[in-house]
Amino acid sequence: MDLKTLAEREIRRMEEVFSDIEVLENSKIFELSRSYFKDAKYFYEKGDFINAFEAVIISWAYIDALLHLGKVKVSEKVKKYFTIDKE
Repeated sequence: MDLKTLAEREIRRMEEVFSDIEVLENSKIFELSRSYFKDAKYFYEKGDFINAFEAVIISWAYIDALLHLGKVKVSEKVKKYFTIDKE
């Protein structure tokens, strides 16, 4: 799979996550995740697929950490994208 396709796939996944997420406790980490996601879309539109991919993965990692800390919640449908235990 080429880098453009990978970046596009991960951006689509994170769009699904951000439309599904429930913030239980506001945090700077959540805002950073949202900022990295915005950056990922910007880089993608500019054709900078390596930076788009890196930014979306950083965004994902912050959300994954917030899930482990109990600061956010996602549905079972979206939970499969993360390392948190499936219930």
